[in-house]
Amino acid sequence: MRGALEDVRRTALMRTHSALHVLGGVVFRDFGALITGSNMNPLEGRLDFNLDTLPEGFRDRITEAANAEVAADRAIEVRVLPRAEAFALPDIIRTATNLVPADVEVVRLVDITGLDVQADAGTHVASTRSIGEIEIAKVENKGRGFRRVRVRLR
Repeated sequence: MRGALEDVRRTALMRTHSALHVLGGVVFRDFGALITGSNMNPLEGRLDFNLDTLPEGFRDRITEAANAEVAADRAIEVRVLPRAEAFALPDIIRTATNLVPADVEVVRLVDITGLDVQADAGTHVASTRSIGEIEIAKVENKGRGFRRVRVRLR
């Protein structure tokens, strides 16, 4: 059996996944909101947040903040820690529900230096600059207390 890697697609997914972490980090830092859902395709994706209302200028503020983090060229590093040690770190779960199964003994952490540390098993680019420009394509109201943010990468 043979396999082949689609490098263009994989790189696009890595950029998108990293961009969603930047967005999640910015919204958590600036608004205290947790992620309640997500989805991604190459160069586009969405995050849902537990925000009761949209603060004034929300779309412009998160666009500016996310792209400032991209321009900062923050390193994106991966490490693994024993479960107890990982969960001793503050805020490594940025989702409203902890999705790390109870039987996982070693937790993989993705660290966007100075912005976001989360338990995560996905692939990422090496630094935020590799993400490229993040466009907030749309912000939607998905019901009481839930806002959806759609992104596209350029």
